[in-house]
Amino acid sequence: MTCYQCACALELLGMLVYVGAWLCALVTTLLPQWLTMSTALLPVESYEMGLWETCVVQDIGGMECRPYDSLLGLSSDLKLARILMCTSLTVGMLGILVAIPGLDLVYSCKGHSGNRTKRTLIIIGGLLGMVSGVLCLIPVSYMAHLAVVNFFDDKVPDVVPRWEFGESLFCGWVGGFLFIVAGLILVTSCLCYQVEPQHVVHRRHQVKNTDFNFRKHSEYV
Repeated sequence: MTCYQCACALELLGMLVYVGAWLCALVTTLLPQWLTMSTALLPVESYEMGLWETCVVQDIGGMECRPYDSLLGLSSDLKLARILMCTSLTVGMLGILVAIPGLDLVYSCKGHSGNRTKRTLIIIGGLLGMVSGVLCLIPVSYMAHLAVVNFFDDKVPDVVPRWEFGESLFCGWVGGFLFIVAGLILVTSCLCYQVEPQHVVHRRHQVKNTDFNFRKHSEYV
């Protein structure tokens, strides 16, 4: 496999991971399973808390969700998590849109200066992906940290139910790491991209000129 083929393969792999990371971040933002809680008093019911609503889940399969009443009444933790997750999705989508024209399989920005532009777009898209991953990991890790601190708080009686990790936190961790991996893959693909050596290009021009002169001489003869 040549350097050019390796770069193309890394670009495609990076974009697939990029899209998968963005979908994971989207699912994390929308699902209400950020924190879960079950009580011994009501073993048939459990509670779930997300960024946009809280839900009551029953063992028989019923689920009732209720959105938060007021934006101003939210805690600062939920507000910060909302802002960072929405920013992560926005930056991630921007990175995907920037990186797509930079793919070598996409016919755009051809030519010597165009190749430099395409590599620049790929690098910018990769950097935006890494930034998006960090923005996604911050709220997820912070909410998990708060859950751990409150769970092991000695001041709270043991009979009081406590919030635990939900599925959305794990999905958010996966999405954040995939964002960073996708950005690294795209940046690495630019390092594998090898511009055609100048002496080979010069030799091709000489062969073309020689062939043209030979044809011209043959026409005169």
